[in-house]
Amino acid sequence: MNKKIKILGICLIIVSIFTFFIIQPNEKEKMVQVNAPTALSNQKISWGIKREKDHVQPDLGKKNKEIIEQYEGIAMGNKDKKYVYLTFDEGYEAGYTPRILEILKQNDVKAAFFITAHFVNTQEQLVKQMIDEGHIVRKPYKKSSKFTRNIR
Repeated sequence: MNKKIKILGICLIIVSIFTFFIIQPNEKEKMVQVNAPTALSNQKISWGIKREKDHVQPDLGKKNKEIIEQYEGIAMGNKDKKYVYLTFDEGYEAGYTPRILEILKQNDVKAAFFITAHFVNTQEQLVKQMIDEGHIVRKPYKKSSKFTRNIR
């Protein structure tokens, strides 16, 4: 009986060691390595526009301005000139876009169109027309079509 308890104890020790070293995940597997110097930051940056008195343009903040410049964004126009930025969100074409493009062309007005990958894939002619007529066209960060090389 004593011999059986010793054998059972040794088996339990072997199983415990096996479980600890083999089954438990390796610490190296838990770590995420980032080698690229341009790794994305997860630093929280507040975004919002604080309204100023007397219709003065609000301050976006230094970090927000840097990010907007880095990605060629537009958050606010020139405070000394009066402009209207005309933008359209083009998710799925409901039949209005050809007429909108016609009206813009008749009035020599340029606009910005924000389009989805689905729109690029299903409305290539309209996207081509937008580009050909000098409108700003932006898309999600996914290559979808031969036309997307002309779209930022």
